[in-house]
Amino acid sequence: MNKIKVLLVEDEAVLAMVVKETLEMKGFEIVIASNGVEGWTQFKNCKPDICVVDVMMPRKDGFSLVEDIRKVDDWVPIIFLTAKVQTIDVLKGLEIGGDDYMKKPFSMEELIMRIKKLVRRSSINSTENRMDSSLIENNTIGKFHFNFKNLELSYENTVINLSQREAELLNLLIMHKNQILERKTALIKLWGDDSVFTARSMDVYITRLRKFLALDSSVAILNIRGVGYRLID
Repeated sequence: MNKIKVLLVEDEAVLAMVVKETLEMKGFEIVIASNGVEGWTQFKNCKPDICVVDVMMPRKDGFSLVEDIRKVDDWVPIIFLTAKVQTIDVLKGLEIGGDDYMKKPFSMEELIMRIKKLVRRSSINSTENRMDSSLIENNTIGKFHFNFKNLELSYENTVINLSQREAELLNLLIMHKNQILERKTALIKLWGDDSVFTARSMDVYITRLRKFLALDSSVAILNIRGVGYRLID
């Protein structure tokens, strides 16, 4: 079995070394960065299976780093580490693409458990989504042309470049077009669970898709309260 590669971005040197040594003893491969700038460089170079990112860091904070990561990769799991957990911080972390949150000090056993769970979920989801993506490569929604393979949503002379996860969610909505896509179904299919973290994350992606689709007034994503969503055109 291949080792799980973890990118740890943490400015507390002692904590970083403790985490690194503990995870290495458990069979993980660890790459360390001491701030967001180094973290971005290491992310591009090492292609990690999961990122563990401190929020408060010099030069570039964890939120800014994750925003950069999510511009190029929607699927790599991300765990935030923070010395304080306030509702506003948790929501911001979720909105920009975080998958989990851990408050310092934390249990190494719990960190290992969460890493394994997220990596396993990510692996299962990516495999299933690659299979599903072959079902819809080109489709029409109102006046839009959706090309899943190229991650493009076109409207007249306008081309909108979608992220991988935006395209996956739109793909799923199209598969259930004019029918109800249950919220839980979408969460399990694309995120692997229906926790509050993943639910909040999906809300952000629904908002983005609605903004794109607003170019055509005949197309809408309706919220079916307590059930899910319906894409109509």
